Amino acid sequence: MNHRLADLYRGVAVHATADLEHRAALELLALVMMADTRVEPAEVDTIRGISEDWRDDEFSFEHYLERAVSTARSAIESGDVIELIADIDARISSRVLRMALFSAAREVAAADDLTNEAEGDILAEIAVRFG
Repeated sequence: MNHRLADLYRGVAVHATADLEHRAALELLALVMMADTRVEPAEVDTIRGISEDWRDDEFSFEHYLERAVSTARSAIESGDVIELIADIDARISSRVLRMALFSAAREVAAADDLTNEAEGDILAEIAVRFG
């Protein structure tokens, strides 16, 4: 997965745009991870691996993941999951990246060997928008 995302980001012309898309991608993956309200080490490691190639010295994985998890948790608790996915949808413009994110989301959901109903519902919504 790492090399595929790296290949996708080679086409992003503006660093600011790439950073915004990276943050949105992390929020999407964090949303899948948080669907069962637990953070499993295997899920975090999967997200870390997926994002490895597009992080640089200025991109603190732990800081951005913490923010993404907070955003995801808030959306889940308030019942605004669809609204968060729509917001993420609006921030990611690369068509190829959008398709890769569905695959990445499935990888995160499967990282803990369990895909529950909440994760399935989120994956279905992601498939509609990004698949």
